[in-house]
Amino acid sequence: MPPTFEGGCFCGAVRYRLNSRPMFVHCCHCRDCQRQTGSAFVINALIETDRITLLSGAPEPVAMATDSGRRHDIYRCPFCKVALWSDYGGRRALRFVRVTTLDEPTGIEPDVHIFTRSKLPWIRLPDGARAFEVYYDMKEEWPAESLERRRAILG
Repeated sequence: MPPTFEGGCFCGAVRYRLNSRPMFVHCCHCRDCQRQTGSAFVINALIETDRITLLSGAPEPVAMATDSGRRHDIYRCPFCKVALWSDYGGRRALRFVRVTTLDEPTGIEPDVHIFTRSKLPWIRLPDGARAFEVYYDMKEEWPAESLERRRAILG
């Protein structure tokens, strides 16, 4: 049986389960993520939408502007407003789940640090961390199984 991870918002109105490990995990240091979270970075687990089971509640999408001009919906609890996951670019089959909303966030570590050009100078990345000033070549960084999972949902 594949590993599962449960999580939810601060007030408990929205609960969800990831029914497998994510395809890949970003620690993003871009200015958009910093502003949207009020933090130095965000940790996003990329996973297929059909591998997320909503256990209770109904997160509501909030449309956000992006530097790229592509649509970005952040799904938030309607009560406490915590961001649970995002849909970047209208790709409804893929979610970027906020790892820190998991009950046990230590179970999923970042695979890469992206947009480190805007990383706050007092943040120190772990020794050996894969880090990129902007983005990276997916074919070089993602495991073959994860690339196949992505191909299966996005073509």
